[in-house]
Amino acid sequence: MSAHVRKAVRELAAYTPGEQPRERDIIKLNTNENAYPPSPKIAEVFRRAPDRLRLYPDPVCLELRQVIANIHQCGVEQVFAGNGSDEVLSLCVRAFVERNGSVGYHEPSYSLYPVLAAIHELDTRPVPLKDDFSWNMPEGYSASLFFLANPNAPTSVLYPKDTVRSFCAGFAGVVLIDEAYVDFARDHCMDLALSMKNVLVARTLSKSYSLAGLRLGYVVGPEPLVAAMYKIKDSYNVSRLSQEIALAALLDRGHMERNVERIRDTRDRTAKDLRALGFEVLPSETNFLWVKPPAGRSAQQVFDDLRKRKILVRHFPGPRTGAYLRITVATDGEMRALVDALR
Repeated sequence: MSAHVRKAVRELAAYTPGEQPRERDIIKLNTNENAYPPSPKIAEVFRRAPDRLRLYPDPVCLELRQVIANIHQCGVEQVFAGNGSDEVLSLCVRAFVERNGSVGYHEPSYSLYPVLAAIHELDTRPVPLKDDFSWNMPEGYSASLFFLANPNAPTSVLYPKDTVRSFCAGFAGVVLIDEAYVDFARDHCMDLALSMKNVLVARTLSKSYSLAGLRLGYVVGPEPLVAAMYKIKDSYNVSRLSQEIALAALLDRGHMERNVERIRDTRDRTAKDLRALGFEVLPSETNFLWVKPPAGRSAQQVFDDLRKRKILVRHFPGPRTGAYLRITVATDGEMRALVDALR
């Protein structure tokens, strides 16, 4: 790599997204995309789009933020809209961590967190989860910023709100609760972002709203923290088309909720079927399952066997994750094909 590239970037172990296969006949269960289409009301946005695209977008997404504020019953000044929740995470590192600061997160969790810290040459303070992937936090733990995925990915576990609240109350830095999968869960922590001075909650339209290709995320929290993020964002960070599509989707929450209910039902049936085949399946609060194959079959072997059958799941090599597979919940037919392939 060129000597002109920063040393930290040369040495960086970059984030690796899930495979996007070129085959059209594959059952794709590896990147937690929604199995069902987004709101049909989005079609009207595309009909209006050609003339509007010659104009710059609203740089502060005011109309979109007002709709989000109405959903969460907060002030518009408490909402930041971004180019996917990944932009939100990156801005949090830039806004809330000094050069001698540190970034914390659980292990295993979203593997982008340590990458963002490494880009800015910051110390990391990972906290290993317990052997069953439940909550763990050492006494006296500290960091400048803590990324808390809840429900967690890749484990699908939802941490109890009282546990999260207690941690946030005793934490001196900023806590970003990453709720990418929360619409599939039975609880959320949005009220913590509206009642605590150091808590932000991030949401995305990628999962429950079926808009992974759009890249639209947002954060809700204390106005001073949101204002800091707006000071350092790109000039026009959310395109006009993205803002209008997001508005259409958010104003049709009933469509999203019906899709979520279908996925939950399929998730629970599939978990039962996999347990009957001898798989260990963690209780899921997401649109995916975290599973361990029965004795005598390694996760890598199962991954390879499924790939030969044109079923793509996700395997994360490593000491904590290598024995497991992450399986996106898709349509009933696709999940039946998965279970049949595993028999």
